[in-house]
Amino acid sequence: MKAEFAEQLEKKLQYRFSNRTLLKKALTHSSSVQKLESNERLEFLGDSILGLVICQALFEKFPSYLEGDLTKIKSKLVSRKTCSLISGILDLDAVLNIGPGMEKSRALKGSVAAATLEAVIAAVYLDGGFDAAKEFILRFFGPLINQADAAQHQENYKSLLQQYSQQNLNHSVSYEILDEKGPDHNKCFESAVVIDRKRYPSAWGTTKKEAQQAAAYNALVELGVIKKTVDS
Repeated sequence: MKAEFAEQLEKKLQYRFSNRTLLKKALTHSSSVQKLESNERLEFLGDSILGLVICQALFEKFPSYLEGDLTKIKSKLVSRKTCSLISGILDLDAVLNIGPGMEKSRALKGSVAAATLEAVIAAVYLDGGFDAAKEFILRFFGPLINQADAAQHQENYKSLLQQYSQQNLNHSVSYEILDEKGPDHNKCFESAVVIDRKRYPSAWGTTKKEAQQAAAYNALVELGVIKKTVDS
């Protein structure tokens, strides 16, 4: 790998390699060389390092979350979709050494891009140690952690309410269907949360599940767990 080319790439990665041979191998796809000379072993290692760093970050950032909630957020962050997105931001597909016929492969923007990022993570780890790899990962994945958390809880008010109620109120949550309107093919349902015999403000939804999520949101607002959004 030419020094000038390596320096440009390192600026984009915001990491300077002591051993640039590792970077070169991380950017070598199996279609261009024998498998043992490709980045596949680095990909294997990088996948585990990425998972560990993300798990630790979530564990420390969200001390009140249960295992299930942490797992859902982690799954989004380490998914092929997220890894390929970051790989695209870094333009790794443009510098990847590939074999004939791979130029037009759709995988270059998907699974191959994600695998390349994991290989680069492993290269950083082998070159600079765990702290360097952790810093590299959090630099690019950090902004996505809050986004993944927000998306998760927009869809999971019931889970958040159940968790809060068990930990702070020592009671489980139940839901009542108070009313339903409309024909069978187009019904609306009114649901309310009940905790320790107290009924919280009801909410409507086009399905029972949707109504329960909305009712859970109302209960969380009244309990002061979350703030009411402007458009709610």
